[in-house]
Amino acid sequence: MRRAPARRLATALLALSTLAPLALTAPAAQAAPGARTARAALPRAAAADPSADLSADDCPPQGLDPATVSRLDEAIERTLRETGVPGVTVGLWLPGRGSYVRSSGVADTATGAPMRPDFNQRIGSETKMFTATAVLELVDDGLVGLDDPISTYLDGVPDGEHITVRQLAEMRSGLYSYSFDPGFQQALFTDPNRPFTPQELLAYAFRHDNVFAPGTQFQYSNTNYILLGLLVEKLGGMPLAEFIHRRVTEPAHLHHTLFPQGAEFPEPHAHGYTNQTLTGAVADTTDWNPSWAWAAGAMISDLHDLHHWAKVAATGTLLSPATQAQREKFVPVPGFDDAGYGLGLFRTHGWVGHNGSLPGYETVTMYLPEEKATMVVMLNTDILHDGSEPSTLFAKAVTSVVTPDHVYDLPAEG
Repeated sequence: MRRAPARRLATALLALSTLAPLALTAPAAQAAPGARTARAALPRAAAADPSADLSADDCPPQGLDPATVSRLDEAIERTLRETGVPGVTVGLWLPGRGSYVRSSGVADTATGAPMRPDFNQRIGSETKMFTATAVLELVDDGLVGLDDPISTYLDGVPDGEHITVRQLAEMRSGLYSYSFDPGFQQALFTDPNRPFTPQELLAYAFRHDNVFAPGTQFQYSNTNYILLGLLVEKLGGMPLAEFIHRRVTEPAHLHHTLFPQGAEFPEPHAHGYTNQTLTGAVADTTDWNPSWAWAAGAMISDLHDLHHWAKVAATGTLLSPATQAQREKFVPVPGFDDAGYGLGLFRTHGWVGHNGSLPGYETVTMYLPEEKATMVVMLNTDILHDGSEPSTLFAKAVTSVVTPDHVYDLPAEG
C-alpha cells in the first residue's frame, strides 16, 4: 500500500513516533557499483583538530580488534545492500576496546562520489536535543518553570493554560502536529525551497482540535518544539539560533554545528534523496529549505561534533544535576519495547540520545552510559525499507555486533 506524503512527513522528524509509516513504492536511490569505502580511527584524525576536546573516556587510538572490525564491515555492507541506501557513515567509540569510523557508498548518485566521514549533515529531529537543552538552561537560570503553563509565557496556544512546559518537551501536550496538516503538506511539497516562519507552522497546527487532554497520552508532535523555540527566543532575549550558539554549541565546543537561517548547507556534504514528494518519485533534497522544521529539526552538524555532543546531552554537562534529573524522567512510549522519551531525549535498550529524519537525511546519535560508549550514524536518504527507518536498521546491525546486550531498536508499526 502506498501512503500519501502527508503521513510520511508527519514522521519525517521521527524519534519515537507511534504513527510510523509503511514503505512507499518508489524505488530507493542505489549506491553506484564499486563505490569506495573510507575508514579512519577518530582519535588519530581528531588529534589534528585542536578543538577536538577529547576526554579521558575517549577510545585509545589503536582501534577495535580485527575480528570485530570485520564483523562491523560485513554488517554495514549487508545493510547497505538490503536497504538500497546510497551512502552511510558510522562512528563508534568504545572505551577500553577502541574506535571505528567508516563511510560506505556514495554521496552523489549522479557522479558516484564517495561518502566521507568529514561531511556536514542535516540532523533533523536531533535538533530537539539542542532546543530542549536551551529550555533547560532557562530553567537553571530561574526564568522558566517546567510545570508552569505555557500560557504564562506565550499567548494563543489552544488549552495553553493547562499545557505545561514539561508536557511540551516530553511530547504529552496533546497539540496537533502541523506536519500532519494537508495544507502544510501541499505547500511544502509544491515548493520545498520556500521559507516558513514559526507562526505559519503553528497556524497549520492550531486550526485543528487538540488530540487529547494534556498529560494523558504520548504523541510525537513537532508543534511542541516550535513553541519551545519561541519560548527560548522570548525569555532568552535573542533569536533561537543565536541562543543555541551562545549557550549550547559554543560551551560544548561544537565548532561545526549550526542552526541555518535558510537553506544554506556548508560544504562538504552529501546529496540527500527522498521519495516524500507529491508523486512519490525520488528527488534530490540537498537544497530544500529546512525552515519548515525550525526548532524541531533544522540544524546541521558533523561526525566529530555529534560524537562529542552525545555524551554532553546524555550526561547533562551543560545543566545542573537537578535539572538533568528532570530531563531523564523518561515517559514510556506505547508500541515500542523498552523505550522512553524524556525532555528532548529518548532511551532505548540502554542507549540515550535522539535520532533524526527529514527528507533526504537520517541520523542517530546515542550514548550508552553503562559502557560510556557512543554511536553516530549518518546517511543520505530517508526512504523506508520494509516499513523501517534505514537509520534504525544500521544502528541495530552495528549494536548487534558491539553491544549485543544493548541492541538499538525502534520497530516501525506498519
